[in-house]
Amino acid sequence: MKKTYLLLASALTLGFTACDTAKQTQEAENETPATEATNAGPTPEGAIMTKDGLRVYAFNDSPPFPEAQLRLNTPPAGGMVEPGDVEFVYELTNYQLTRMTESSHAEHMANSQEGQHIHNIVDNQPYTAHYETTFSKEIPEGDHVILSFLSRSYHESLKHQGAYDLRVVTVGKPQERVEFDTEAPHMFYSRPKGEYKGADTERIMLDFYLVNTDLSTTGNKVRATINGTEFTLDRWLPYIIEGLPMGENTIKLELVDNSGNVIPGPYNTVERTITLSPSA
Repeated sequence: MKKTYLLLASALTLGFTACDTAKQTQEAENETPATEATNAGPTPEGAIMTKDGLRVYAFNDSPPFPEAQLRLNTPPAGGMVEPGDVEFVYELTNYQLTRMTESSHAEHMANSQEGQHIHNIVDNQPYTAHYETTFSKEIPEGDHVILSFLSRSYHESLKHQGAYDLRVVTVGKPQERVEFDTEAPHMFYSRPKGEYKGADTERIMLDFYLVNTDLSTTGNKVRATINGTEFTLDRWLPYIIEGLPMGENTIKLELVDNSGNVIPGPYNTVERTITLSPSA
């Protein structure tokens, strides 16, 4: 009987040791990806698209700020203001402007040293970045489509409901009126923008804003043509572009349906040029 107890105790000890070893191994495996992602920069979300020396991939691991809310109070939607310096007044909750976004992405792509901010886009022209909830900018006479959204310090937009404001504002008394359907599918261009220098040229973020639509493998998509090479984007996420040459680069974005046809809309096709320079 004593021999039986000894054998049983030995078996239980081996079992507990094996379980503990397996647990430690699993914990170590779970920690490895996070460590590698922190050191290596943006972690690809899904497949990496590679064409003509370019690498394009999405990422989805930025701080989410799900409670952040933005509303433009002035000028009012559908209202009329005088031409010239138009005052913008925002109501902002659960988000801190000028704060640096705590993310490894801030170390691996162009990052505003002034911190988190608001992107203000008028008629899908290049945005202006604002670090206060009240400011003025010059807007000419006419009907203007104004999109505002919250941005992380490295210029990635917050994409949840309530993080943006879209409206039409009339400046002055225009002779010709502009019809804009705020309920239709729209795409607005955000990044890349301007000039990139030194280490910022290694990873260029592509980011756009969608209103009244989403992307999927069986639905609408964004066709991104980078220096003549096409990439199909089927998720509304920020993307990283690697392998861009120094000098001028052309980015063209089109919001298309599942058959590849451009969806009607004044801003659903847009082309921009950016410049890369080797020295900071």
